[in-house]
Amino acid sequence: MEPLKIGIVGLGTVGGGVVKLLEKNKNLICQRAGRDILITAVCAHSKDKDRGFDVNVYEWFDNPLDLVKHENVDVVLELVGGADGIAYDLIKEAISQKKPIITANKALLATHGYEIAEIADKANVPVFYEAAVAGGIPIVKTIREGLAGNGIKEIYGILNGTSNYILSEMTKTKRAFDDVLKDAQEKGYAEADPTFDIDGTDAAHKLAILSTIVFRTKPNLHNIYTKGISEIKAKDIDFAKTLGYEIKLIAKAFSSGDTLGQSVTPCLIPQSHPLSSINDVLNAVLFEGDFVKYSLSVGYGAGEGPTASAVVADVIDSALGIYRPVFGVNTAELKDAKRVAESENMCRFYMRLPVLDKPGVIAEVASILKDEDVSIESMLQHGHDPGQSVSVVMTTHETAAANIYNAIEKISTLRFMTSEPCLIQIEDLTS
Repeated sequence: MEPLKIGIVGLGTVGGGVVKLLEKNKNLICQRAGRDILITAVCAHSKDKDRGFDVNVYEWFDNPLDLVKHENVDVVLELVGGADGIAYDLIKEAISQKKPIITANKALLATHGYEIAEIADKANVPVFYEAAVAGGIPIVKTIREGLAGNGIKEIYGILNGTSNYILSEMTKTKRAFDDVLKDAQEKGYAEADPTFDIDGTDAAHKLAILSTIVFRTKPNLHNIYTKGISEIKAKDIDFAKTLGYEIKLIAKAFSSGDTLGQSVTPCLIPQSHPLSSINDVLNAVLFEGDFVKYSLSVGYGAGEGPTASAVVADVIDSALGIYRPVFGVNTAELKDAKRVAESENMCRFYMRLPVLDKPGVIAEVASILKDEDVSIESMLQHGHDPGQSVSVVMTTHETAAANIYNAIEKISTLRFMTSEPCLIQIEDLTS
């Protein structure tokens, strides 16, 4: 059989890892692919950068679109990133050239996934993207192959390693968010601009892709309620532990009839739940299926090795001639889902209220909660310092999110509040 000739666009962390993996495990990979796999062309910003391997053994292209069109390239690896720009252009060009695409680009798939799937499916060109979600966890294969016979009711998990590392370190060391973020950047776990990680956008990209595969809906980032972790304080983590919970950034999607609820938000989850012990830069995804019941996948969600591993798995599938529609079904079957507004959700909540320690405070707060039909389940106050600021923590019974949002807005204007209140969902996840 003829060798599979691949062209790689992007030789950063992921692209460089792919080259190293293909060089190191060449014999094993070729055996599993049933044919030789050759890197025949590469393209990146700089040819002179030290990457730990010699780029001169491959044909170099300054223009990615020239690489895509080259007759010595059978499969294109798009490892540039970004929702638009050259990544978008080269994927469309590869499809027009009838060349399979392998990508790790979650932002592009979450933003333009339906358009790409539509043209790729019409052209019968495969688009592989195992590396776009949860890095080294073969989560796309798990859904489309291992759980193919199940109707999946709900998915939830930890989909961003940077945020998980920050929350884990805050839990272990009791340090402040900003201090731990700086530490994560120094260790290479967070980018110089960590916005997409800490504000939940990265996890939302991944959730949009998973939801599309699982629930057969068009990817729509605007339908995902997204809230990051930057407002979490070390004291919130301590209070959560006292109450029997851990704080994690949880991505969740569930379907009910023609509606789809999707959210990425910090949550208190029970210490007894498997996701509570997923720490550092690990990712984890849990599915609830109608026959499998529960399936949990855990692994490293980013980095050179895990992501390169996922890319090379797709290279092998391409070499074997595996083809399926981009999102598992024909694009005509992907529907627009009615959004479940966050304010309509029924949930329990954790509230931390920084207030002056004086008589009447609890009574005023309780009166507002009563007016908004919010029932208090428990209350904590550590310390007693008359006239000074203290933290009062309350948990609620299940209530409509709109009610608690209205209550918090009113409470934040009270004269005895010393800073903004903190409100976090409590997810009593099953497993």
